[in-house]
Amino acid sequence: MFYGILIRMFNTNEHNPPHFHACYQDYEALFDLDGNLIEGEMPKRQIRLITAWAELHKDELEVNWRLAEEHEQLFNIEPLR
Repeated sequence: MFYGILIRMFNTNEHNPPHFHACYQDYEALFDLDGNLIEGEMPKRQIRLITAWAELHKDELEVNWRLAEEHEQLFNIEPLR
């Protein structure tokens, strides 16, 4: 979680393409691992923050996605500061 944005990735039979979920107040959206909005709605400022975070942590997001596919425990990724 950073700046009120909650980021989640689930390991329960998620489907491709690889993605993560972001929630902010009443907004919910899916983002690809590059930080591009692929579904849902999110304010522009929060999209920019999520994109910046995803760019910094792309390798970690990819590892977590592989773990999720294998139903393994995901690890925490540092928030944007």
